[in-house]
Amino acid sequence: MSLDWQGALNVVLEHPLFSVGLTLAVYQLAQALYARTKLMLLQPLLVAVLLLVGTLVLLRMDYQLYKNNTQLLTLLLGPATVALAVPLYQNIKRVRQVLLPTLITLLVAGTFATVLGVGIAWLMGAEHMIVMALAPKSVTTPIAMLVAEQIGGSASLAAVFVMITGMLGAIFGVELLRLFRVVHPAAVGMALGMVAHAIGTARCLQEGEEQGAFAALAMSMMGVITAVALPLVVALLS
Repeated sequence: MSLDWQGALNVVLEHPLFSVGLTLAVYQLAQALYARTKLMLLQPLLVAVLLLVGTLVLLRMDYQLYKNNTQLLTLLLGPATVALAVPLYQNIKRVRQVLLPTLITLLVAGTFATVLGVGIAWLMGAEHMIVMALAPKSVTTPIAMLVAEQIGGSASLAAVFVMITGMLGAIFGVELLRLFRVVHPAAVGMALGMVAHAIGTARCLQEGEEQGAFAALAMSMMGVITAVALPLVVALLS
């Protein structure tokens, strides 16, 4: 009696535990690689995505099946993002000392980051849908997808732009700030939190607790301001 190897493989691939286990294993491998090399280009999320996509292609596994089987991990995204507020709470006294300049920086720099991204895309002749998907690129994925849909952009493209923005910020952000001699913990945290959202905040936590606290604050405020103000501005300009 011959075994149906293809059928057995399909049963394994279709089981939710395989997709969840594969995702966790790939990320742990990427983390270990980064910890051993300390190379910014081997940022764990970037390496994990490349390894995961390559594995899915190699196994010829349908993405929709993978997505459905990893809903548990998607549900945990919210609590994981909220957990980034822990360092903010631990440094609340420090945040209060510089609250006014922090809010001014958020308003000015956050507006500049959004306008700059949209303006470059518009000057390069991007379609309206792509421009609107780019507008919320500096906030976390759930907020970006909802805002993009409200202002006429593609939620899927918005998620891609958010991921690319976060990874680029995590890979190059700290080194660029050092190049321009921006080394103050609050400034570093604010910059990465505003432009690289949760991924940038996680990167800041590797630099120090104060950097992580201000990154969490900037990420949170940037998300709130974008969710409230961006749809109103687009509606007024339409």
